Amino acid sequence: MVEVRALDELRGRLGPVGVWLAVLRPASAHDERLAARRVEELGYGSLWAGETIGGKEAFAHQSVLLAATEHLVTGTGIANVWARHPATMAGGAASLADAYPGRFVLGIGVSHAPIVGRSGQEYSRPLDKMRSYLDGMDQAAEGAPRAEVPAPVVLAALGPRMLELARDRADGAHPYFVPSAHTPLARQALGPGKLLVPEQAVVVSADASEARRLARQHMHMYLQLPNYVNNLRRLGYGDDDLGGGGSDRLVDAVVAWGAPGVVAGRVREHLDGGADHVLLQPLGDLGDALRQLEELAPVVLSGGA
Repeated sequence: MVEVRALDELRGRLGPVGVWLAVLRPASAHDERLAARRVEELGYGSLWAGETIGGKEAFAHQSVLLAATEHLVTGTGIANVWARHPATMAGGAASLADAYPGRFVLGIGVSHAPIVGRSGQEYSRPLDKMRSYLDGMDQAAEGAPRAEVPAPVVLAALGPRMLELARDRADGAHPYFVPSAHTPLARQALGPGKLLVPEQAVVVSADASEARRLARQHMHMYLQLPNYVNNLRRLGYGDDDLGGGGSDRLVDAVVAWGAPGVVAGRVREHLDGGADHVLLQPLGDLGDALRQLEELAPVVLSGGA
């Protein structure tokens, strides 16, 4: 875990709002570089991307984004623990932290049984897996490259026990696919001082029908994954909400849609609930995402959030 002073300095670099772009996964390296530079030009504090086993390798992917930009912080949301040995995870993070001081956050997670199963591995006991994986990273740290500013580690944490592990063994948590009602619960579990970086899906559109269509398209896969469904049940959503692509109540809670001011209001809910940094994920293709980020920037980055 990094020092308190280093986390405070990171908070200053991040600011209140960053970006999470799933649409970077299929994009060419050329298009990714252009997108990362645009995110930086707009003034967002960070750019995060995920990892699927067999897709873009997390650390190689992050190096493309970091090399394309000058001061933007990047993060993995998440680097999959089933994709590499813990020593490789520790070494990869240390290498990026050494090359780009203060600009990389390592988000790691246990992923989901259906996804891990497709890689030929057996998914079981995710909390124990993460605990032993963190043990392995700690043991490997001795031989990892020395970085003047170590990379903070945040866990993909939704439920109370994983959040407690994030509190005790990491620098914070990166909840994904959560309504803003989850954020104060996460902050309470983490306690003060730890980083809390939730993702917030958005659609900048006043057309309710189109916005909810895009939202349900985005939510479809996640509503097939038990970890996300169980978390939503803990938050009070039942079968009527979770079936049929998601009720309007659930859709509107998970995806913030409307004018930029409406989205800014949702960002404020997360911040008021204890988030340090909120990651906006605009839905649509890469061009749509960048257009929405351009519309949002004057509002969410100027104190409007």
